[in-house]
Amino acid sequence: MTESREDERTVSPEAYLDGLFDEDADLVRVRESIRERGMPDISVAPGYGRLLTMLVAAARCKAVLEIGALAGYSGICLARGLNEGGKLTSLELKPEYAELATANIAEAGYGGCAEMIVGDALASLDKLMASGRRFDFFFIDADKENYPNYLERAIGLAAPGAIIAADNTLLRGRTLNDAKQGPAVQAVREFNRRLATDPRLLGTHLPSYDGLALFMVR
Repeated sequence: MTESREDERTVSPEAYLDGLFDEDADLVRVRESIRERGMPDISVAPGYGRLLTMLVAAARCKAVLEIGALAGYSGICLARGLNEGGKLTSLELKPEYAELATANIAEAGYGGCAEMIVGDALASLDKLMASGRRFDFFFIDADKENYPNYLERAIGLAAPGAIIAADNTLLRGRTLNDAKQGPAVQAVREFNRRLATDPRLLGTHLPSYDGLALFMVR
């Protein structure tokens, strides 16, 4: 009976480690704004948000590009790590999401270093490439069917040694289930395979939460 009660109290490793940190007022506000508007609560997991901040800071990044802004949760995490004078560029398809993300990022104190581009991400990426822009950190968290396309664009936009991170590489276990053959699942599987086999890349896949790919452009 004692063992059963102990099992009931067991939490996941992610929940235990997240519980060690104090609540983050800016990120709590973002999640509240998502709930108030009935938006999907699909922001990056808290632990990975902290990891993004640390990686951007450790690499002393000055030009960060995120594909998929939603309500600004990941944007705030990325902006927190920017080197002095750095800039965050966010791509978001939906104008209402872009407006909310812009407001939340500004309220967190990063409006002066944030740029929002609204519209189809592939078209926006092509325009950025045509203009000669280069970035030293990428965070991909948008429509899964285009993950392979986003990867190729990111490599084309990458400064030497740039880091590419991508969320939801496990798709809540669907990428592990051979019975799942939908277009999003197949695209993410192809994305994961390319990351692991492309000679231009060096990195690994992290299996916690819903999976995070973390690679460097050689």
